[in-house]
Amino acid sequence: MLSPIYPNEARGNRRIGAVTSVRRIPIDSASIGDERDLYTLPSVTETMRLHEYQAKELFADAGIPVPDSQRATSSDEVLTAVEDIGYPAAIKAQVHVGGRGKAGGIKIASNKQEAKAYAEEILGMEIKSYTVNSVLVEAGVDFENELYIGITMDRSSGKPVAMVSTEGGVDIESVAAETPDAIAREHIDPVFGLHPYQARRAVYDAGVPSDVASDVAHILSTLYTQYESADASEIEINPVMITTDRDVVAADAVMNIDEDALFRQPELASMEDTAAGDDLEIKADEYGFDYVRLDGDVGIIGNGAGLVMTTLDLVDYYGGSPANFLDIGGGAKAERVANALDMVFTDDNVDAIVFNIFGGITRGDEVATGINEALEKFDTIPKDVVVRLAGTNAEEGMEILNTDRVEVEATLEDAVEQAVINAQEVHQ
Repeated sequence: MLSPIYPNEARGNRRIGAVTSVRRIPIDSASIGDERDLYTLPSVTETMRLHEYQAKELFADAGIPVPDSQRATSSDEVLTAVEDIGYPAAIKAQVHVGGRGKAGGIKIASNKQEAKAYAEEILGMEIKSYTVNSVLVEAGVDFENELYIGITMDRSSGKPVAMVSTEGGVDIESVAAETPDAIAREHIDPVFGLHPYQARRAVYDAGVPSDVASDVAHILSTLYTQYESADASEIEINPVMITTDRDVVAADAVMNIDEDALFRQPELASMEDTAAGDDLEIKADEYGFDYVRLDGDVGIIGNGAGLVMTTLDLVDYYGGSPANFLDIGGGAKAERVANALDMVFTDDNVDAIVFNIFGGITRGDEVATGINEALEKFDTIPKDVVVRLAGTNAEEGMEILNTDRVEVEATLEDAVEQAVINAQEVHQ
């Protein structure tokens, strides 16, 4: 895949598997080229994400060491948990989104007063539009080193791939981009599974200290067993901590399940958090959109998954970063177009928007009417909109568009490049 280990998430994201795997980790540059990454290899897998506490329960049952922990939904429950667990204790927001620590969603409490204050601070906070309804109270770990281990599907080879790195505790995407050799990889034959020698080789190739290498290899093998038996699309621990006593402990846990396999995973299906979605996901459900939130600032609206994916690639090519995937589908009428703009305007991550429409059954005049209707609601347009229309009734649409409120470009390349420039200017 590689699917996002910290995807843009929950039900709204799972509805379209095409971009739940937008993630830039080159798997094998020899086989897929130095310049080609997983961004251009869409997955067809829709996923159900487990919370950290849920994944750790499964890991613990499988024999993977995890810190003592308790889930809490109130400050009183947090205080009860830390009394049992002791100090220091980590209080960790349970949301389907990465970057919790940077957002203030992970705190280390050293006493009761801090535990109460952090609980009140984290519970109810918003992290990338996700409301924190529960936290994991976890025993602190006195560690010396942090590792990364994970397993996902490499769609280019058609095989799962096991990954190990001594650069744990940071975004694995950054490691892959800056020091790709720091990630050891082993492709796995799904017929035979992960051989013990492969697990050992990945661990040693990554440079894991020899005195804990066997334990780390065992965890990697156990992860693959979990990956296979649970019909997972990706599974990872970041970080695996090496303690001062030279034990290895899973300090975090990510586990995403192939949604198409949930019919044979009833226990996992029962873990789905239907309340985990943000306002955008709720709105996407209301409008009937396939909307996936990404980490960038250029909003993208198009008609057709392939066209939207092409637009994503072009945004990246011109130095921008996509903020979303939104496919309005074929034959979209004015109301649906207006709703799409409302969706993207609502996304706080978006600084500029590119509208890419190629008309077949979708008519350019209907699209233009919908854009005008959406923009008429605003005295001041909240975000710059660039429009490219081609195909059926494109000329009629170009005449209808209110060019006082949108920018119009004749080609997709020009439209995307202008949208990227618009987004960059917001931060200047």
